Amino acid sequence: MSYDLMVFERTKAPTTKKEFMAWYEKQMEWEEEHDYQTISVSSPALQNWFMEMKEKFPPMNGEYAPKDDALDDDENLELHMVDYSIGYNVIYAAFSWPVADEAYELMRSLAQKHKVGFFDVSGDDGDIILPDGIMIK
Repeated sequence: MSYDLMVFERTKAPTTKKEFMAWYEKQMEWEEEHDYQTISVSSPALQNWFMEMKEKFPPMNGEYAPKDDALDDDENLELHMVDYSIGYNVIYAAFSWPVADEAYELMRSLAQKHKVGFFDVSGDDGDIILPDGIMIK
């Protein structure tokens, strides 16, 4: 099992928890007509978020995945690798549990910086936080 978080395009997501959760479930059907490793399909704000996030938490797959020799040189790198699923309006990130706290803090702060929403998929309360800090309840 992984520790899962998601960022989303604020302008596309509903603003009530019930509607947001229905929208989220629809996003998780992964029915968009593209692969889910290519960042160029996402909004500019999500692209900017990803480009900064990948510096600390690189993707397991796709164009920005580290080369095998980088893994040999840095034991810590594998622990920080993330399984990203990139959609038009969401980026879903599956982290290893040992980096959960670090992932939450960085992902949330970068979401605010890049003006995208943040969803704690694995959290007990499932925080949904808009870029201005308002929590959807």
